[in-house]
Amino acid sequence: MASSTLCYNSLNAFSRTTQFSVPINKDLLFPPETSPSLPTRTRKLNKNKTVRFTVKAATTSTPTQANETASYGGYGSQRRKQVRVLVAGGGIGGLVFALAAKRKGFEVMVFEKDLSAVRGEGQYRGPIQIQSNALAALEAIDSDVAEEVMRVGCVTGDRINGLVDGVSGSWYVKFDTFTPAVERGLPVTRVISRMTLQQILARAVGEDVIMNESNVVNFVDDGSKVTVELENGQKYEGDLLVGADGIWSKVRKQLFGPKEAVYSGYTCYTGIADFVPADIESVGYRVFLGHKQYFVSSDVGAGKMQWYAFHKEPPGGVDSPNGKKERLLKIFEGWCDNALDLILATEEEAILRRDIYDRIPTLTWGKGRVTLLGDSVHAMQPNMGQGGCMAIEDSYQLAWELENAWEQSVKSGSPIDIDSSLRSYERERRFRVAIIHGMARMAALMASTYKAYLGVGLGPLEFLTKFRIPHPGRVGGRFFVDIMMPTMLSWVLGGNSSKLEGRPLSCRLSDKANDQLRQWFEDDDALERAINGEYVSN
Repeated sequence: MASSTLCYNSLNAFSRTTQFSVPINKDLLFPPETSPSLPTRTRKLNKNKTVRFTVKAATTSTPTQANETASYGGYGSQRRKQVRVLVAGGGIGGLVFALAAKRKGFEVMVFEKDLSAVRGEGQYRGPIQIQSNALAALEAIDSDVAEEVMRVGCVTGDRINGLVDGVSGSWYVKFDTFTPAVERGLPVTRVISRMTLQQILARAVGEDVIMNESNVVNFVDDGSKVTVELENGQKYEGDLLVGADGIWSKVRKQLFGPKEAVYSGYTCYTGIADFVPADIESVGYRVFLGHKQYFVSSDVGAGKMQWYAFHKEPPGGVDSPNGKKERLLKIFEGWCDNALDLILATEEEAILRRDIYDRIPTLTWGKGRVTLLGDSVHAMQPNMGQGGCMAIEDSYQLAWELENAWEQSVKSGSPIDIDSSLRSYERERRFRVAIIHGMARMAALMASTYKAYLGVGLGPLEFLTKFRIPHPGRVGGRFFVDIMMPTMLSWVLGGNSSKLEGRPLSCRLSDKANDQLRQWFEDDDALERAINGEYVSN
């Protein structure tokens, strides 16, 4: 069947005042004593007992019509595949993969030590950027979930995004994230509350799949099955284990031994301000460049702005009580009002701080019946906004490889080759992930180092940061900005779309919006006229 095209001719469907609150069942607190009820299986959850599941490949399936398939799509008609998938970690990557595997018809069990983010608690409740490539993958996994995410998210890809001088506020380069999306029929980038996203995913995955307060601390792969052990001593068996337990992954540590994450050299302060800039209709996000520091602001809808302040310093720093805001104002003293006003508009208790780490992607992501996904294997610096997006792409690819292996086992009448499917997933993902990981590191360097390709000199020219003087090296970096940057953005946002199956083409923004955006890119004066005005605080 040919792909259908969905078109919305108004931007009103994606209002700037979108609210983040999404109802969720308050009973989504799964104690370790309860777990998914599976027919024909007996559970014994006493301490140090193993919950056993007898699993054979290519066995029985639920009755289906002759023309029904097991692709992403007809969820109710999925064959029940007798392969049990264990997932360590119920963050965004773990939940998206659990959803993808479930939609493929696999049995899934997610172990999560703390569902506070889903309950709306915990520190890191801030928004997350879901770019076109990840939204397209999510559409291919579950179109209803993708539609809900896009409905409640705040569109930023239809506006100007880019780099500006931290002191003068003048534009250095504008990023076009709109064109790479619409040319390929992909959804346009959104920002959504992390809490809301996890709520949507948890509901779609199902309460019977997720076990809360269940921290995987150990596993044994005997070649025919994987047994995981929880912190409370309980054990569960399955056919494979996916480590989606984040940058400090215990699964990764057991697979490859202890290896420290790499400190980026920067600590990050973040906050959400009740603040509506005058340029809200024309600017989605900006990165303000500075010497050994930079500042990022983004519209997140509902009359709020999210900001991140990066400062180069050793890890482990601690602020004095109620001292974060004061310190930030000193660090960014003399910067343009666009940045300072956001700090001033944020309550002290709403400012969080964390050191930024990443992990260099390796050639080996797994062994045997165990593999890794997302931050557990390729944690990135946040400068590209692609960390969560890569985890979503991982999830699609891994579920696809498992489905392909299952179909091969059915055709041949032999057991499913779990090991080969996991290695195939890892091969498919390594190159793209490594390139984008490197781009994120390079973006951090460019955003905080005064070099010619950024347009600011070294050494004696450092004094220019104290004056409102344009970048003297603006011409020197123009080749990279005008030629390389659009090519890279196009590949990041749309380079994986040809591999996605089962998603409709999407055209969600009007031609009028596209024309206006193009004018802002090509005419600085038109953009200045559009954004001229003062910030308005709620």
